Amino acid sequence: MAKILLINPSKWGRGITPIWIASHSACLKKDGHEVELFDATFYENWTFNETSYNTNNKQYSPTDYLNVISFSKNDIVKDFIKKCNSFKPDIIFWSAISSHIHGEGEYVNIQYGYEIAKNFVNPNTILLTGGLQATAVPKKIFNLMSRIDYLIRGESDLVLNEVANNFNNKKTLEEIRGLCYKKSNKIISNRPQKIINDMDVIPQYDYSIFDPQVFLRPYNGRILRAVDYELSRGCMFACEYCVETVIQKYYGFEETSSRGTILGAKNYLRNKSASRIFEEITYLNKEFKIELFRCQDTNFLSIDRKMLKELSELISESNLKIMLYIETRPEGINSPAVELLKKLKVDGIGMGIELSSQEFREDKLKRFADTDKTIKAFGLLKEAGIKRTTYNIIGLPEQDEQSIKETIEYNRLLDPDNITVAFYSPYIGTAQQIKASEEEYFDDYEDDVDGQLRTLSKHVLISSETLNYYKKNFISLVREKK
Repeated sequence: MAKILLINPSKWGRGITPIWIASHSACLKKDGHEVELFDATFYENWTFNETSYNTNNKQYSPTDYLNVISFSKNDIVKDFIKKCNSFKPDIIFWSAISSHIHGEGEYVNIQYGYEIAKNFVNPNTILLTGGLQATAVPKKIFNLMSRIDYLIRGESDLVLNEVANNFNNKKTLEEIRGLCYKKSNKIISNRPQKIINDMDVIPQYDYSIFDPQVFLRPYNGRILRAVDYELSRGCMFACEYCVETVIQKYYGFEETSSRGTILGAKNYLRNKSASRIFEEITYLNKEFKIELFRCQDTNFLSIDRKMLKELSELISESNLKIMLYIETRPEGINSPAVELLKKLKVDGIGMGIELSSQEFREDKLKRFADTDKTIKAFGLLKEAGIKRTTYNIIGLPEQDEQSIKETIEYNRLLDPDNITVAFYSPYIGTAQQIKASEEEYFDDYEDDVDGQLRTLSKHVLISSETLNYYKKNFISLVREKK
């Protein structure tokens, strides 16, 4: 049996329970492997105080969160080396694909984790990582992070377990599907692993591995006990800027309809059974006192409707005091869907508005979300008492200042309970990033892999100063009275 040290390199400085950690730990422990976690979340000199930042710009309601969380003043590298020397891991692993891909810094985990992992030098310890960037550009990752021994492309829950089962047999390792490695100065990518169609084959996710204070989370002015959770994996939509398309491409789902949905989606979308989900949330509620389940499913209402109805009956007939926060698309919101969401105890919904212009969304982003349906959806949810959050993007190539102003007006019309706004990030491997690279939208983009906003070098329609102004004041401008 092997010893595996997982790294959570989060820099957000607030409670996050990455789904991949819970799922991978469960798989490994089921086969008798020893698993421990090095969590970087609460190191004072490592993390970014995202809670204060988003409270100041009014994305978060004020709470006493920072007074109930303790941060370590220790040197993170020294603590990591100390952990490795005491645990003596056979494998160090960080970054993976899960339904958590769209937020909370999961995209940049690969380089943040490497910053930590590279400091422990032991020729007998395998450095192994995965995630979206490893899936999209493995050669580039090896070039930038030379101490990595292996990459896992695609979903790694079961692949990591297979590596652990064979960690001392290099010949067998090199035959594992989904694995990528260097050999004779060449990058070898094995065949993709099979998609985990039956999600129930993954053992009950292991949340016991997390530090207790990770479960505390600010939510609408309160501090709740929460976990990140997944009922499903996959998205049928192929929006050109979205990281989901990197995974779709890896597994061969590249053909799309005229309305931007992948062909053969039923073979790509997967979910747990209703009984399995109910068992897990009941366990988490009873054992960890979890109140809020932050569902990271890419599009909640694309999940098999029969399963959701079965789950809604189980939840509504129980005495569980829980809330769900989900993300979905507006076209799925209608009166029957709202009733279903209420039975599921959904307290809040986040929806990607992106920007106000339907023409821009469809033409430039291949995101087909009807404006009128969005307005109607927000109205139905408000009537039902379900909180609504808009996700907005600014700084898109070819977007001008007037577009941002119109997006502010659009948010006023929708009247959401919460608003988030982010700079556009050209995620590697997406159609938007490839286009940006070909047309030189971004200066020196190929020198970076973290997906952060670059200085526009062509099609400059908005200055950096103007973008920063709208990022800082977007919510205030929406809320101000005219």
